[in-house]
Amino acid sequence: MSISNTLQQINNDVCFQTDDNQRFRLRAAAIIIENDCVLFATNKMENYYYSIGGAIEIGETAEQAVLREVFEETGIPYEIDRLAYIQENFFKRNDGMLKDLSCHEITFYFLMKSRGSQELNSHSKTLNNTIDEQMAWLPIKDLEKFEAYPAFFAQKLKELKPYVEHIVTFQ
Repeated sequence: MSISNTLQQINNDVCFQTDDNQRFRLRAAAIIIENDCVLFATNKMENYYYSIGGAIEIGETAEQAVLREVFEETGIPYEIDRLAYIQENFFKRNDGMLKDLSCHEITFYFLMKSRGSQELNSHSKTLNNTIDEQMAWLPIKDLEKFEAYPAFFAQKLKELKPYVEHIVTFQ
């Protein structure tokens, strides 16, 4: 298997795609909880919600990446509380921006410090800054009612452990 390109090599993202439609991405994401709700994003290209975050850039730490991504997506300078999860995720989408790609993502999920407010200053865009993202506060107690990724949030966020959990998922 040879690497054919860097899949739009935006901002030196740690992301590549192979000739046979396999994609790898190293990602940092945030768990932002306010008033028993967790913040997710969505856009008109997708029919599901996804965690706040994005690709780690070459030479950037996961902590630097999550702070950058959270500010880009929310307009708010949240602070990191701690690393909560490391997920190895293997999935394939039949629609949206990742249609027909077999994806392998490793994501560092950071719990962010609560601000006590759900107010955001979001003007976030995705797909090379061409598609508006919408932020959504979803109630943790009802997460299983939404198509929201990562799906493990529906159970794990109800009882956050005081240590880092390693999660492997196949979807």
